[in-house]
Amino acid sequence: MLINFFYGLRRGGLPVTIKELLDLLEALKQRVAFASMDDFYFLSRTCLIKDEKYFDRFDKAFGVYFHDLESFDDILNTLIPDEWLRKEFEKNLSQEEKAKIESLGGLEKLIEEFKKRLEEQKEKHAGGNKWIGTGGTSPFGQEGYHPEGIRVGPNGKNKKAVKVWDKREFANLDDSIELGTRNIKIALRRLRKFARTGACDELDLEDTISSTARNAGLLDIKMRPERHNAIKVILFLDVGGSMDPFVRVCEELFSAARTEFKHLEYFYFHNFIYESVWQNNFRRFSERFPTLDILHKYARDYKVIFVGDAAMSPYEIVQPGGSVEHWNDEAGQVWMQRVLDTYDNVVWLNPLPQEEWSWTQSVEMTRHLLEDRMFPLTLKGLEEGMSFLSK
Repeated sequence: MLINFFYGLRRGGLPVTIKELLDLLEALKQRVAFASMDDFYFLSRTCLIKDEKYFDRFDKAFGVYFHDLESFDDILNTLIPDEWLRKEFEKNLSQEEKAKIESLGGLEKLIEEFKKRLEEQKEKHAGGNKWIGTGGTSPFGQEGYHPEGIRVGPNGKNKKAVKVWDKREFANLDDSIELGTRNIKIALRRLRKFARTGACDELDLEDTISSTARNAGLLDIKMRPERHNAIKVILFLDVGGSMDPFVRVCEELFSAARTEFKHLEYFYFHNFIYESVWQNNFRRFSERFPTLDILHKYARDYKVIFVGDAAMSPYEIVQPGGSVEHWNDEAGQVWMQRVLDTYDNVVWLNPLPQEEWSWTQSVEMTRHLLEDRMFPLTLKGLEEGMSFLSK
């Protein structure tokens, strides 16, 4: 059972194992999913897929395997015996619903009549009382009225269908596109080092039990500091100009980083880092932070993340006075080298598609400065960047 489905997933490049297949079969045996394609889809994905980045491949393999199972009976008979379905379905019907189904000749008759009309009907139909279409009083269709029938399509209006005939469309996920805050958080969690520091304000249940036992049963409460991610991060964010199209993904990254890292410092820059940065874009000309002060203030164990498209004039990197906004006495590459000399772990996240990096000279220059530690701002790129920083 489901052996071909299992091998189809393997051919699709999914790392599924026999144990996971056995877990799925056991779940089906326990009726976790029954007579529902949607329930089976979510159950099989939960049992077989352990990493969200494989969801898109699973959807494609799932669609390929079930594509040819076009009839209702084919799908159900692939998953469960026919007599199980009939008994389970009838058990969940009220006496009134059973009487309504019998008015057409029973469930088998309803399905048989549906398939017959599918073969006979040659065009789209609306209204009426026979063909499959929208409105009307036919027992087969969408948004019409009939005391019992098979709904064809999603979102019925009168909620009278005893079966639903609807093709599920699954949205693909991909680790090569920018994803939302939740997925960014998952990727950022690769950069973790847990520690317990600070005030003892959390109950240590295990130590409390042990101490109470050693204390002849007299309660001896033990407290401990909260466990948190001890990683310390400095986040430099490029803003303005060519970064405007990437505001949303940068906001999602910023939001996720503030949630994941307890020790996070952030600063803004434009195009490239120079002698000063800022934390408030509304006061960026009046309230700036000298870059040297930052390098002196934050210890070497901080992880440094630059976020920007690195798309600019090459003069902004290599030439004093090359900045588009002010006169910089020293070239941008000098300041970047100071950052690299101060911190051991520095990466650059680029929201531009990776295949476009070679089109822009400044991107290649920035990659060279960072010794190829530039990663795309995608789920896969974030995972690779965080894995590098965690070394």
